Amino acid sequence: MSLMDYLKDRTLFLLINFVLFIIVSGCMSLMNMNSSIILLIFLIWFIPITAYITIEFFKQKILYNELNSIIDNLDKKYLLPEVMKKPENIEGKLLYELLQQAYKDMHEHVKNYRDRENEYREYIETWVHEIKTPIASTRLIIENNHNEITRNIKDEIKKVEEYIDQVLYYSRSNNVSKDYVIKEVSLADLVRSVIKRNSRDFISKGISIDIEAVEGTVYSDTKWLEFILNQLIGNAMKYSRERNGRVTIKTIRNENNIVLTIEDNGIGIVDKDIHRVFEKGFTGENGRRYGRSTGIGLYLCKKLTEQLGLGLSLMSKVGEGTKVSVVFPLGSVNLMN
Repeated sequence: MSLMDYLKDRTLFLLINFVLFIIVSGCMSLMNMNSSIILLIFLIWFIPITAYITIEFFKQKILYNELNSIIDNLDKKYLLPEVMKKPENIEGKLLYELLQQAYKDMHEHVKNYRDRENEYREYIETWVHEIKTPIASTRLIIENNHNEITRNIKDEIKKVEEYIDQVLYYSRSNNVSKDYVIKEVSLADLVRSVIKRNSRDFISKGISIDIEAVEGTVYSDTKWLEFILNQLIGNAMKYSRERNGRVTIKTIRNENNIVLTIEDNGIGIVDKDIHRVFEKGFTGENGRRYGRSTGIGLYLCKKLTEQLGLGLSLMSKVGEGTKVSVVFPLGSVNLMN
């Protein structure tokens, strides 16, 4: 707050006093009073006003500077009413009380939205578990009736299950800390489990897979890592070449981390889309061309890896393929075997 802004805010008050003084001094002049008396009245009139304005300016400046300092040092700006001191002047007290009331009202609204979000998430999770029962029954029927039609139905059921898992993990993505269990995970076993889950797709599409260079142990949640890898490997298969498709998975140990890479020799991603692939709902040119993308898979992978304390990056070149890297910091992993 500058002095000029403060004075502009009190222009009417100062103007009224000057007009009144001019009227009074005019009357005194008509009464042939000494100019020294008029000057004395001017000093008696305006010295207290000037002192009052100066004191109030510095008091308010100190208050606003303190508030600005608190705001600058707060990560969560809405906590201002919790940490600010109650001012002594009446204007400051009114501001403080209004902020406290607004803060309380905000908390009530946040609680209301949080309760609604939790209720919706619980419904989604319940729905996911309920829908898995008829899907399991359908799989059992398929297993007992092998033919070309049921094999095709089985493939479509697998896609449905993947979308259902995506819904479940999306609903839990804001509360990962309540859902994961950290334990020792073998990357080789983890990768083999995901490959086995997608083995039929690899075979039907004629995609070769190389996982010989996968080794090492990390500390994380097996379930969440399996979902992330399934999404990444699924993308590698989705956009693989129609002939001689290949997916290579390997690990590299650096000084500060272990990097798990999934590399394909597929169609690749155009340069203008690479920096947006982790955005929610972004499908890019490949998604529009092939109609296979929801724009949620990579977004979820990015969100989950960040909450698990991992890194996720992507490099790609059109016509040559895509390489995705999951980075496990050494602080959360064991050394490679």
